[in-house]
Amino acid sequence: MVVDRDDDLGDESYFDRRHDRGGEFDAKLLREPLQALPIREPLVLSTHDDVTSAMRAMQRGHRGCVIVTDDGTKSSKLLGIFTERDVLFRIVDQGKNPATLPLSEVMTPDPEVLPVRSTVAYALNMMSVGGFRHVPVVDEQRRPAFVISVRDIVEFLVEAFPREVLNLPVQYGFKSQRSREGA
Repeated sequence: MVVDRDDDLGDESYFDRRHDRGGEFDAKLLREPLQALPIREPLVLSTHDDVTSAMRAMQRGHRGCVIVTDDGTKSSKLLGIFTERDVLFRIVDQGKNPATLPLSEVMTPDPEVLPVRSTVAYALNMMSVGGFRHVPVVDEQRRPAFVISVRDIVEFLVEAFPREVLNLPVQYGFKSQRSREGA
């Protein structure tokens, strides 16, 4: 079914926004603080936790990473990040046993971070240039505040342009009712 973008009956409150951007990209979105993104509490584990615990936490939380601190809390300094890519390339590809492997052996130590006061533009730049899908955001003492993911930025943009994104006609055989697994 093709949706007529000009036919607004006023009965779809989801599409009613305070700022009508008229279908054009608003560069002000890039200057928004990171807190404008849909932020979720980070999954935090310690360097001594095993990989299996991290993978289970990621599955339960539907996240692609955990951040690692010395004591497994947000009140201590960020030491590393462990992502789904680490599972593939540092564990599965190497034939290691995740049940006995501590995070300290397979995490990315001292990852690149963004300060809490950063903007969406800085997050996009870091992700694009560095090839990151997750970037830890830290306070002045390098304690983890939250993690920004590519998914968070996509959700932010869809929220800013719901008509332009959600009302696209079906093309290329894409089916919108797809299972998350394997995507």
